[in-house]
Amino acid sequence: MAQDVLCEVNNCTYWEEGNLCQADKIYVVSHTGKQAENQKETDCKTFEPHN
Repeated sequence: MAQDVLCEVNNCTYWEEGNLCQADKIYVVSHTGKQAENQKETDCKTFEPHN
């Protein structure tokens, strides 16, 4: 399992300096069902905007 999850979306609640994600779990989905052909076909559903 990955030790560091990187994220460049600095307005996310889970973003930390150094572009690290501090969420306990990461949920990624595909736009096209159960498989994706490339990264553009996926989204991180863990994202929560930082207020």
